[in-house]
Amino acid sequence: QVTLVESGGGLVQAGGSLRLSCAASGRTFSTYAMAWFRQAPGKEREFVGGIDWSGRTTSYADSVKGRFTISRDNAKNTVYLQMDTLTPEDTAIYSCAASLSAIAPMSEYLYTYWAQGTQVTVSS
Repeated sequence: QVTLVESGGGLVQAGGSLRLSCAASGRTFSTYAMAWFRQAPGKEREFVGGIDWSGRTTSYADSVKGRFTISRDNAKNTVYLQMDTLTPEDTAIYSCAASLSAIAPMSEYLYTYWAQGTQVTVSS
């Protein structure tokens, strides 16, 4: 019904930047709140940030505030995660997800559709 495809992951040096993209297909993208999650080896998946259906409201984990920016382009059915000033602590598999809610919740259990995940590795 809904397919999410990520791109933009890779290897970057500390202090560098990456932009992740998540393109949706199958249903009306603008209806869904979207979020980014990440999971590092040996750790639980954690909420990174979310954006409501309209793109007017965003939320972020404390660890990424001021460095990461979430945006969306509903005309292109795409949500973005701009990551600046990356550190090795940001190394993880990043996944975008869609919720049927209009406002992005923080709990992973409230998201219905998930992308496959993309690796982000930040070297020292």
